[in-house]
Amino acid sequence: MNPALHPRPLAGATKPQRRPIVSFPERLIAAWYRPRLTALTALLWPASLVFRVAVAIRRLLYRAGILASSAVRAPVVIVGSIVVGGSGKTPFVRALAVSLADAGFHPGLVARGYGGSNVAPCRVRANDDARLVGDESLILAANGFPVWIGRDRVAAAHALLAAHPECDVVLTDDGLQHYALRRDFEIAIIDDARGLGNGCMLPAGPLREPVARLRDVNSVVRLADDVRASTSKGESAMSYETLPWRNVGHPDAKADPQAWRSGVVHAVAGIGDPARFFALLRRLGFTPMCHAFPDHHCYTREELEFPGATAILMTEKDAVKCRAFADGRLWYLPIRARIDPALVERVARTIHGRQTA
Repeated sequence: MNPALHPRPLAGATKPQRRPIVSFPERLIAAWYRPRLTALTALLWPASLVFRVAVAIRRLLYRAGILASSAVRAPVVIVGSIVVGGSGKTPFVRALAVSLADAGFHPGLVARGYGGSNVAPCRVRANDDARLVGDESLILAANGFPVWIGRDRVAAAHALLAAHPECDVVLTDDGLQHYALRRDFEIAIIDDARGLGNGCMLPAGPLREPVARLRDVNSVVRLADDVRASTSKGESAMSYETLPWRNVGHPDAKADPQAWRSGVVHAVAGIGDPARFFALLRRLGFTPMCHAFPDHHCYTREELEFPGATAILMTEKDAVKCRAFADGRLWYLPIRARIDPALVERVARTIHGRQTA
């Protein structure tokens, strides 16, 4: 039995506090992560069967060569998930890029640019507008690696390599289902706390592809409490390390979390799983008033006014969209992913193998 196909409960995880579920998307996502079909997901189940067939046909067409899959001059490492929403892909890509750079490689990064309006291939710089290039691409660009975005990942990869001939490996953030780009190594990220939900395909469940797809990837990586050694062939883990708080508008400002706790603290999160961030804040000793927003939400000044707030806490993904109007109360918590060195070594061997082929 492949453990990657049977998620385990996350040991010691803090159960997120429930908040009123109001909107239809919230109700749907909550239903996806119930152990059994609900009235809503049962109603959508026939549509999920149609989606499953469409996904299978599309993949078959690529395998048969009827739909073209293109290679680029450098090895391509795909990081993605079979589950919609946040699972830790972007932090993993950043950590993998840093590890490969430390090993002497020159990684370039490709992403879709979700949340941004730009569709043509373009380079992302750390001070770009998130409304144009998306939030996650700005996080990737903050480390100084070349980052290109585009709806067509093949075109974006070609543009990246043309502009940066020193790049000897391409890492893609959320490209598992983008079969038009030929890949040398596939990594699927699974959030151990949320697992695979009810196991149904969209729209009755959170799956983009069937669970059996995990058998085909080179590695399944679980987002868990602590990085542990691989428990089976092709499986490893990642965890998050929190860094010191940073002010959104004033990077040099010194944080005083103890002073925040003496007042009213608000927390916002426009990520795939806001409850994860809110639970983390509680483990850090905060009791914030929590405000969940849709993934990739583009904030306005009015949404973050919160009169009387001592501090407004958010993720780095939220912060890149609030810099233009941030006041001194806005703070974000940087995180870094800790990944298995054995997996980095496997990726490095694949890159060397492609370079010497």
